[in-house]
Amino acid sequence: MEENQINNKAAKLKGLIELIETLRGENGCPWDKTQTARTMAIYLLEEVYELADAIETENPDEICEELGDVLFHIFFIARLFEEKGAFDIGDVAGLNKEKMVRRHPHVFGSESAENAGEVRKRWHAIKKNEKSHMRHKSVLDSVPGGLPALMRAYRISERAARTGFDWDNIEGVLQKAEEEWAEFQRALDKKDKADISIEFGDVLFTLVNVARFAAIHPETALKDSMKKFEIRFRNMEKTVAESGSTLDSASRNELDMLWEEVKRREAEG
Repeated sequence: MEENQINNKAAKLKGLIELIETLRGENGCPWDKTQTARTMAIYLLEEVYELADAIETENPDEICEELGDVLFHIFFIARLFEEKGAFDIGDVAGLNKEKMVRRHPHVFGSESAENAGEVRKRWHAIKKNEKSHMRHKSVLDSVPGGLPALMRAYRISERAARTGFDWDNIEGVLQKAEEEWAEFQRALDKKDKADISIEFGDVLFTLVNVARFAAIHPETALKDSMKKFEIRFRNMEKTVAESGSTLDSASRNELDMLWEEVKRREAEG
């Protein structure tokens, strides 16, 4: 990378740091000056989800904007701790660089890695021996409790699998999924809501493991499925609106026919 490109990036990052200092300063913004790390963490989570949505659009302008919002919140939170004398954004970057170098011995050291699987296995082995993780009493302790349930289920199943507590192959977990579905159906027959909820959760958790064995992420798969449904449903609404009617005035049979028609048009491109 050319020196002027590096200087340009550094100048922009410096500008963001100075902006936050101004917002938090004596003549800054009343709202910004009242924020804490806990309040900003909530906003950061919201911005991360907005970034994830932008990435789905594959629109560079939207992604760039949302990345900027995430970056602002990260820098802002770092500034809060700098004001307390704990650390600054430079410490954050330096610590992370050291960690990344340590976890990539096949790039920055003498070790080698043939494929992504080897890299992943070594990554977790190195991570396990780091001070920040040695205090964990369980391999599940490193899974954040605030993750959305589907994402957390995937991480928990991953962690458990690393200990050897896992199925031998996808056939085994598919069989387990069938067993859980049968238990859910029996719970429905009993009409016990608490039992129904637990058994349905077991079905979902087992399907998360099916996704893991299939080498796909359930969160991504579900988002893609919802996106497909939304497109088809909106096309149904559009078709009905063009005829001067609405979906809620259509019969169930008409709705089914509309759905199949939308799918047929979709298949035809």
